[in-house]
Amino acid sequence: MVGIICAMSIEVDGIKKLMRDAEEFTYANMVFTKGKLDNCEVVAVECGIGKVNAAMCAQTMIDRFSPDLIINSGVAGATHEEVKICDMVIATEVLEHDMNTSAIGDPIGLISLPEGNRTFFTCDRETTEQLYKICKNVEGANTFKGRIASGDIFVSRRRKRQLLNIRFEALACEMEGGAVGHVCYRNKVPFCVFRVISDDFTKHEGMDFMAFSRIAAERSIKVIREYLSTL
Repeated sequence: MVGIICAMSIEVDGIKKLMRDAEEFTYANMVFTKGKLDNCEVVAVECGIGKVNAAMCAQTMIDRFSPDLIINSGVAGATHEEVKICDMVIATEVLEHDMNTSAIGDPIGLISLPEGNRTFFTCDRETTEQLYKICKNVEGANTFKGRIASGDIFVSRRRKRQLLNIRFEALACEMEGGAVGHVCYRNKVPFCVFRVISDDFTKHEGMDFMAFSRIAAERSIKVIREYLSTL
């Protein structure tokens, strides 16, 4: 079974429309929809914004549905000048950029775990490569592969985004992927994260967010469906 955690309801709704034999289950006020997409058994859910919502969602999905893989998709802001609006970033690693115990000498981003400290959570390499190949065939978008940084803050200032690239070599920033990766790592569940870029270092005054959300959702759904068809 493949678990799909989406940041936007429009993505989940699009995936649900493609499902056969769909059933809904509600846990912790989150609606999980389980069914078949092509020949693959899937469960999809909207997690809500932020790391706590994403972590709760990932853990609940693991506990209730035991997925073999979790895919987290959504939108993100660019943290590198070459990454433009509507481009796609496939994560090789995710991190939590707002984790900060530097007052006691730790580097920013370091997470303390019983089994040892770490800053980065590595995405499933085979899935990452397959998603990268699929995304490169999406028209009207460049595809990048690298780190995605997560934090409970909407990073709007150009300089702060640049610092995320300088400090972590991140290509994009958002608010959920690092938490999903954190939970999957602790549970030994393979995961991958990919994002459509909603804003970059330039101003796109003509880009209506709802229109962009539809574009992003269409691209994410297309990529997910093509990936599932390879399983």
